[in-house]
Order: sequence, then structure tokens, then C-alpha cells
Amino acid sequence: MKFKILPLILIFCASLSYAQTKLADKFFNNYAYIKAIELYENAVENGDDSAHVLTRLGDAYYNNSNSKKAAYWYGEALKLHKNIDAEYLYKYIQSLRSIGNYEEADKWFKELSAAQKGDSRLKGYNPDEVDLFDKLTSKNDVIVTVENLELNSSNSDFGSFIFNNTLYFASSRNDDGKVYSWNKEPFLDLYQVEMMDDDGVISYGSTAELPSESINTEYHEASIAITNDGKTLYFTRDNVNKRNRLRYDKKGTTHLKLYKAALVNNQWENIVELPFNDDLYSSGHPALSPDNKTLFFVSDREGGIGQSDIYSVTIYDDGTYGEPENLGEKINTEGREMFPFIAKDSTLYFSSDGHLNLGLLDIFKSDLLKGVRSEPENIGSPYNSGYDDFAFFINTDTKKGYFSSNRPDGKGSDDIYSFNAEQCKEQIKGIARDSKTNIVLSGVTIKLIDETGKIIEELFTEDGGAYEFIVDCNKVYTIVGSKPDYKENQRNITTSSDNQKVNKFDLNLEPLIIDNQIVINPIFFDFDKWNIRTDAQYELENIVDVMRKHPEMVIKIESHTDSRGNDRYNMKLSDRRAKSTRDYIISRGIDPKRIESAIGYGESQLLNECSNRVKCSEKEHQLNRRSYFYIVNE
Repeated sequence: MKFKILPLILIFCASLSYAQTKLADKFFNNYAYIKAIELYENAVENGDDSAHVLTRLGDAYYNNSNSKKAAYWYGEALKLHKNIDAEYLYKYIQSLRSIGNYEEADKWFKELSAAQKGDSRLKGYNPDEVDLFDKLTSKNDVIVTVENLELNSSNSDFGSFIFNNTLYFASSRNDDGKVYSWNKEPFLDLYQVEMMDDDGVISYGSTAELPSESINTEYHEASIAITNDGKTLYFTRDNVNKRNRLRYDKKGTTHLKLYKAALVNNQWENIVELPFNDDLYSSGHPALSPDNKTLFFVSDREGGIGQSDIYSVTIYDDGTYGEPENLGEKINTEGREMFPFIAKDSTLYFSSDGHLNLGLLDIFKSDLLKGVRSEPENIGSPYNSGYDDFAFFINTDTKKGYFSSNRPDGKGSDDIYSFNAEQCKEQIKGIARDSKTNIVLSGVTIKLIDETGKIIEELFTEDGGAYEFIVDCNKVYTIVGSKPDYKENQRNITTSSDNQKVNKFDLNLEPLIIDNQIVINPIFFDFDKWNIRTDAQYELENIVDVMRKHPEMVIKIESHTDSRGNDRYNMKLSDRRAKSTRDYIISRGIDPKRIESAIGYGESQLLNECSNRVKCSEKEHQLNRRSYFYIVNE
């Protein structure tokens, strides 16, 4: 007898697990992740370790920003199943990074790179995906204001760097010196100008050369970087000797070199040439890492990848330097890579004509220094044009900064442009109300969910019932409102490209308790059957939630049929349906003592005239097929 019972138990467990998974899917698809997690984990306990259930558990935790649990379930899926979609692998990597497990994340990132060679997240962008020009000029999610600086001259001005409210740049405005044969303009010198901030409006004082008797020579000086303490200045200069005369290689070419100066009594003095310069190649365009322990620069030295490459070199505590290292093929190409800049968040910005661009030098950004080996991203217009765009500088806190360009309609051959990158934002706001009484509801949980299903913000309404979210333009969102003893209410919203637009969406929550009943949508049964379908389970979870919220509540269940069929049979059918409804609620952990009765009344209590032999529509018959959940205690 035991051998016969065991297969029946296994079949029952498998059936229960399948039903729970279908129900969990329904909650997951409606962003009810907590409920979905409960049901998926129940399915796992009942032996369901399918890729679907494990990855859905990962997604539910991922979308709820629980990276630790998400990483666990994605990891379980990858242990048990070989052919997991790369999208889950990507989320697994993100979850591992979020919890600081970088070593494991790096291992799986290599797996993803091998599996997804065409993934745009790995390549930065795919020019075959859309028209390149459209891709690089369409930035509807960011409102960028660009302005040609008033301090630009009729000659070349470029290379902005800000320190202590002072803007440093290079300019060939000095007409007293020699003329550079390349462009028939004076040689470049280094200048500074004080910046004044009047409630966000920047103005500039008088332009002056750097306070030093030895920084600017008769030849080129440009492209600076200053240490965080303000005591050391790195800059580029033509190769000159001690008498400030140009030095040439055997071919008669003068190369650029890197120098540093120390701040002494507010003067830049003690100029020292860096040890990795050479008379046979150029080194210039210095940039510092946020911790000032690494110097980045550009060089055309032997062994490079292209015409000019970006290198890094370690700065030791004793002031000495390590060996220069090429940043590699993720950054450098056979063309020119120039003007590196590292923002406070360790984003590397640089200019290149070797990566796909809008023409000549374009500005790119890369997360290489953060350990992400994806392709550099062209930051698009209006920063980039069909001309040379370079020398990018940004304050990542304010999203304001500068770049240089020789685009038309400027004041000189190269001009400095300021920019303010304001994210295009809209508002979603509304009031949560009781749909029956129109009374505003406090204590409503409002979730903002993005188009991937991730909960990105959550708040609770206060006495006025109001909620408000600041969201990105050109995105799809779902707003979900929930409150104990109410049905959830959802609204789908698509934002536009209208910056600061206000989208008004009120939420109307239907109460579950009305008078002495728990009122839910009708639960449906297949014809002539009484098993609880997934859609019925979904509705019955409202009963479960209310009874969990009110642990002393006792209910009774009534089930009714329409008049079609034999009266006695309908009585039995409705009674079976009432009792299967009761059994489902009990299976969800509700004490059987809290269900006083579950009785079927057949067709004995019709709500309309559709009795035996009366011709009625399907809609009229449906009105009589119903269940009631009466509260029998207060």
C-alpha cells in the first residue's frame, strides 16, 4: 500500500508546485515581487529547481534591490543549468559587484564577453544598430546648454582646468612673442582667470598669465593638471634647453615634454622635467587620477598602438615614478588618442579620431579605470561636431564643465565652450483615494517601476494622500499603489521629452472590506468543474491578505451557480466549489477554525430573473455565478 501512496504524493506535490509557479508568475508580471518571492520559494521547497523559477527569484530580488539574495538565486540557476540567457548572467554580474564580490564578477564578466561578443554593453555601441549620426546626435534624455566663453580671443584658446574657483587654460593671445609657423599664431602660453558664481551664473574676471617668471617661455606651454593639495602643477612644454631654446631631434623635429612645478609663495617655481621624457618622441597632456597616485599622459613613443596613445605612470610617495604603461587597445587605436581627463568618479574622458566619430577628434568616455572593459562611448552632440572637439573637463557633482573646439562661428581658431548638462526630467504626481468614497488615503505604498520591472523608488502617502516622483524623460513607468484591505491599483505612464512637464495620475484603490464582506473580483471555474484556477487563486490571495492582516477575523463562504443544469446537481457543484475555495485559503496558512462554513446554494438565490427555462444572455447568467465572503465577527 505504501508503494502506491508514494507516487500519488509525488504527483500531488508536482501539481501543487506547478500551480504555485503559475500563480507566482501572475504576481511577478504585476510587479508584486514580495508575494511572487513567497510563492516561488514555496515551489523550490516542493522540489521545483527549474531555470524559470530560480531566475525569476533572482529577478524578483534584483528588482527589489536586494543584491545579496539576487546573486544567490542567479548563482543557483547557473550551477544547475548550463544554457542560461545572457541577460541573467549580466544581472548576476551586477549583483556581485553591488555586494563587493568583484573577483567573482570579473570571472563571469569574461564568460559574458565570450558569449555575447555583439552585446552593446560590451562594445559600447554598435554602429550597425542605427544610423551613426542619428545615434550620436540624439540626446533627448539630457538637456545640454553650450556657451562660447566671453574670455576667448581671436587666436587659439583651449584646455580648461578648474582649481579653487580659478580657470586655467592655454592661449596664443600674446602678440608680443614669436609666431608659430604651423598656424601663424603666437606660441601658446598658460593663463588663469578667476571665476565668480552668482547664484549659478558664472562670470569671469581679468585674464592673466600664471604667477611665475619661468612657466611661460617663448615657445609652447599648454595642458595642465594640478594636485588636490594645490602644490604641484604638471604641464606640457616644447623641448627647450636651459637657455629656453628649442632642442631638435636628428630630423629637425622639436618634441613636447612633461614638466612639473611647485607652488612657492604663490608662485609656480622649481620647474622639473619628468624622467620619462625623451628627445626622440613627444609626451604631453597630463591628467591625474582622483587620488593623485597615477599620472596619465599622451605620447607617440615607440611601441605604441597608433599615432599617439594614452599612457599611465605610477607616482610613488617619494616623488619617483614607475614605468609608463599603455592603456591598451580598449582605449588606443591606430589613430590619435589625446587630452585625457579623469573625473572625480574615475570616468576617463579623452579625444580620439580612431574610434567611430562624427568627424576629426571626438570626445569619448570610458569606465576602464573602474574595471569595466567595455568599448569607449562617444558622448555625442552637442559636445562633438564634425570638427575637432577635445580637452573635456567636468565637475561630476554639478554636471557643469568645459570643452574646446574649432567648430565654425567661434571667436578664434580654437575656442573654449562651457556646458551645463541638465538631465531631462518630468514629474509624476497624484493623489491616492478610496474608489468608493473618494476619500484621500494616507499610508498607501506607492511604487515607481521602470520598464524592466525594477522598483526604483517607493514612498508612503501622508494625510493629504499625495505622491510625487521625479522621473527621466522618454521612459515607460508603472505606478503601483497598495494599502492593506485594498486592491492594488496600477497606472502605466510614458514620459515625453518635455523637460519639467508634470504628469498627473491619481490612484483609486478599491476597498476589499465593504460592510460585512470581503469583496473581490468574481472567481471563475471551468464549466462543470470546481478546481481553483490560477486566475481564481490570484483573486483569493486578496482574501488571504485581509485575513493575515486581521488575525481574529472569521468568515463564511457562499457559492452560487446560474440556473442552467439540474437543480440538485447545481447545489452539489456549488458546494464543491465553496469547499475547494475554503481549502485553497487554508492551504495558504489560514487556520481552518477561522472559516466558519463553506456552503453552496446552487441556483436557489438568483440575482435576476434568469431562472429555469428563461432565455438570458451569458452576461446575465454570469451575474448569478458568484461567491461571497462574509465576515461573521467584528
